[in-house]
Amino acid sequence: MSPATPPLFAIDSPFPEANSTLRLLESPSSSPELLWDRLSNGTYDKPFIVDSGQRRFLHFDFETVQSAMHLPDPDKLCLAYTRKMMAFLLFNPSPERILVLGLGGGSLAKFCYRRLRCAVTAVEMNPDVIALREEFGIPADDSRFRVVHEDGSAYVVGLTSRKDVILMDACDRTGIAPEFNTIEFYQSARRCLSPGGVFVSNLCGDRKGRVAHLVKIRRVFGDQCMTLSVRWDGNVIVFAFKERARQIDWAHLEVTASTLTHRLGLDFPKYVRRLALDRKLRDWQGVFSEDRVLSG
Repeated sequence: MSPATPPLFAIDSPFPEANSTLRLLESPSSSPELLWDRLSNGTYDKPFIVDSGQRRFLHFDFETVQSAMHLPDPDKLCLAYTRKMMAFLLFNPSPERILVLGLGGGSLAKFCYRRLRCAVTAVEMNPDVIALREEFGIPADDSRFRVVHEDGSAYVVGLTSRKDVILMDACDRTGIAPEFNTIEFYQSARRCLSPGGVFVSNLCGDRKGRVAHLVKIRRVFGDQCMTLSVRWDGNVIVFAFKERARQIDWAHLEVTASTLTHRLGLDFPKYVRRLALDRKLRDWQGVFSEDRVLSG
């Protein structure tokens, strides 16, 4: 069992939405004025929660949202990039073992655990993020689910078991956490995928950082990667495969997409269309262009 979330310190939210409150991992004797000064000038160093209407958000600062939860439906994937990361199911509709790097508000981990009925391990380095797990309805550890407090890159480098899918969504205030920006990490990720396994990365942050990661993914997995852009926030989702892709049967993917939509309610047919468009553009250009991918 995970330890209970400590009581959170609430202060009025600066946002205009009704029923909006900030909640922080601070003691009841904390000064709201001092906390607000640190929040507003960017020196506050813990994750915090913003409750606004029917939604709960995880923030590291006021610039970006790390995770979102729909309070009446806690397992719903609220953010577009999380829904697009689930497009790995087009290539492996029934994974048995999933590794999630970066817990955040637990959106991906919860969805996989409850909707796919597979074994899920989530690795998170920040203990304050883990301390908020119950606030986001993240289940307690059991035979199919566990949260590991560890550096995700080191965890993968030392991993000896095989995973069918690795979902990398490990972001800090500026983008992908720096410990993942090594060739050794991506080599280890490919090594510990099972045959037919899929590595999925949420490329976030500035263009320079996204290019650096995309280049490393290509060096390790080859140029058979597939991408989905997230136009609203500029993220790019990359799908890389343990084995080089054979000729893609797009008609089969469309059938799989229809089945998955009926089963999970996500717009998989749209994801197939976008993946096919990406492949056609690459074939036409003859290259896998980082600039084109990252510009969406």
